[in-house]
Amino acid sequence: MNKVIDIQNVDWRRDGNVILSEINWQVNRREHWAVLGLNGSGKTTLLNIINGYIWPTSGKVSVLDQHFGKTDIRELRKSIGWVSSSLQEKINGMEYGENVVVSGKYASIGLYEQPAADDYQRARELMEQLGCSHLANRKYQTCSQGEKQKILIARGLMASPDLLILDEPTNGLDFISREGLLAAIQQLAAQEDAPTIIFVTHHIEEILPIFNHTLLLRHGTVFNQGKTKDVLTSESLSHFFDIPLEVSWRKNRAWMTIIA
Repeated sequence: MNKVIDIQNVDWRRDGNVILSEINWQVNRREHWAVLGLNGSGKTTLLNIINGYIWPTSGKVSVLDQHFGKTDIRELRKSIGWVSSSLQEKINGMEYGENVVVSGKYASIGLYEQPAADDYQRARELMEQLGCSHLANRKYQTCSQGEKQKILIARGLMASPDLLILDEPTNGLDFISREGLLAAIQQLAAQEDAPTIIFVTHHIEEILPIFNHTLLLRHGTVFNQGKTKDVLTSESLSHFFDIPLEVSWRKNRAWMTIIA
């Protein structure tokens, strides 16, 4: 497998409105990407296409060397972990943390199978890895927002996916919880057997050093893409956000300030 994601000339229209236009994006193995864009930029639509929940109006899509139109999308999804705020709302609050994680093996909302002891062992290992093993026997509804996100990331890893998509995972977190979650993601991404990670955000300071490439999405089009330090510049982001900005780098993370 050379390209994890290969999107060529993709458009998507709804009710006559162009939501995505001429999207070209390739993600290679051993690359972790950040996708940056404001609300309404088309990020969620792009993710839905990658997961096969919607079909492009035109263009070609290949994910994990599986060409859309020539593959079973339901089988493909078993190799993709997806963590989003919408998923968090669907989880039964009375479910125990480890059961939420184990359900990821079956890509189900809720646990309807009879897992093996090995499944629970793997779930605990993943929770330990993400620093949330103490939540194994806690009911999901009693967990904080940050704890829930860690449980869902562990769930997304349960089936050993080749691709992990984190869709604005820090939404609703205070800055301490956010930094704790980001540290866990950085540690996960740095592992030798880590899946390719796509991290979606609208805050540049959340783009960790491990995300060596960044895609800028604006008004449904690719504004810029490439190596993160080449993309996240004062000039590029000033044009991207249509406001004068200054970008500074601290500990290999970009921070921006609006120039008065």
